[in-house]
Amino acid sequence: MNGDGGGLREKLMFMWGYLPGALPQRSPILSPMEVRLPPSAVAGCSWTDVCGGGCGFAMAISSSLLIPLRSLNFCPFSDSGSGNSFHLLPNAGKLITWGSTDDLGQSYVTSGKHGEIPEPFPLPTETSIVKAAAGWAHCVSVTEDGEVYTWGWKECVPSGKVFADPSMGLSLEKDISERQSSFLTEQVSPRSQGSRSSGGTASGMDSRGVGEEGAKRRRVSATKQAAESSSSGDETLSALPCLVTLSPGVRIATVAAGGRHTLALSDIGQVWGWGYGGEGQLGLGSRIRMVSSPHPVPCIDSSPLGKDRSTAPSRGSMGSEGHGFRVPGNYVKEIACGGRHSAVITDAGALLTFGWGLYGQCGQGSTDDELSPVCVSSLLGIRIEHVAAGLWHTVCISADGDVYAFGGNQFGQLGTGADQAETLPRLLDAPGFESMQAQRVSCGARHSAVVTEDGKVFCWGWNKYGQLGLGDVIDRNIPTQVAVDGCVPKNIACGWWHTLLLAEAPT
Repeated sequence: MNGDGGGLREKLMFMWGYLPGALPQRSPILSPMEVRLPPSAVAGCSWTDVCGGGCGFAMAISSSLLIPLRSLNFCPFSDSGSGNSFHLLPNAGKLITWGSTDDLGQSYVTSGKHGEIPEPFPLPTETSIVKAAAGWAHCVSVTEDGEVYTWGWKECVPSGKVFADPSMGLSLEKDISERQSSFLTEQVSPRSQGSRSSGGTASGMDSRGVGEEGAKRRRVSATKQAAESSSSGDETLSALPCLVTLSPGVRIATVAAGGRHTLALSDIGQVWGWGYGGEGQLGLGSRIRMVSSPHPVPCIDSSPLGKDRSTAPSRGSMGSEGHGFRVPGNYVKEIACGGRHSAVITDAGALLTFGWGLYGQCGQGSTDDELSPVCVSSLLGIRIEHVAAGLWHTVCISADGDVYAFGGNQFGQLGTGADQAETLPRLLDAPGFESMQAQRVSCGARHSAVVTEDGKVFCWGWNKYGQLGLGDVIDRNIPTQVAVDGCVPKNIACGWWHTLLLAEAPT
């Protein structure tokens, strides 16, 4: 999601739903509640973007902060009044995290903070953070220089230079290119959760995902003890922040994080991917289980000229009945990752999907997996501007502000008014919503949210933890307006059990 950091009006952030560490009493926030900047924030500092978060933690980006020295490894200046040492980063975008991931066994390095107070994540860079995303149990961020840092589940972290916090008793830098563990790959891969068979069914998982979460908890409990007993603390479950090694000259503009895979979009419209690809979610044309270094995803053309080229659109596939048709567009302008599927949008507004298709989340009219990027042919002729992906579903917005949804619908996350899955994009036309022009969209695991052009917020889907912000814990199967007073909503980001809203203060 793109934030709205411009303008002079103060940016506010609101949260609703549940974060285990931030809400130790296990009482969900049922209605929007303002989230304050960290106490260390410099006067004039402001929120600039919201990034959702994974299982049990939240992420956002703020402008300049005054950071305690213990969080950074740079030369400090001393605050004589407090006796503490700080480093001032003027106008730097900092990644802010809060909440805990204890319930799923994730370690300190994933969320950065086990508590209710938002704090800057100790990334080893002075460069401004401009984008960030989180999967189930890994995070990825982009600096203004186009560099990518990632951390969390080991299988999600590619080869590269690793940085450690000295307070953890670890060396400052490590090279993990030789430490990719095949044992870990087998123990924590989506296949071990119950994956789709050739007959199009899922094993080990019921329609409401009980098997998925249960298997994950069992896996985590099996590896958590080993992680805690490891002398380095990062040898099994989690990896420390890693500077991703990309090809020379590649500058990344934005990133997306799925269940256990990551996509990165360069400033010339090329998509790169790494992590787990067993259902085709890396778009490489095969069921490759692990990609431990970034690989270009052939969405349109492999030409290095990207969006600067002036040649005619290249060829691409459009499903089993449309191979050989031209994919409209010359480069990719937006990316999204779901649980085990992915979606991209070209500059011409064509939507391409790939990955797991069991619930129709690829929008191709079937439940087949798509191993390579394929145009959603039923949307050709409709210019798609934005896309978001959840655990089993996908939601997109057209240039006219219409919302289309497809995939799993067990909790009403498609917003169609029913609970049947949709294998083709379905236009949302619920009463009171059909005249709205959506502008921003985000998907949590099993809920969805949009911000409209006139500043209204709508949520729908799973609401067990109040993640819809409607004052209760009742699921909704149609878009329902969230009451957010005294501000102008600008951007929204859904986590597993919570939702974040970026807004502007009124004039």
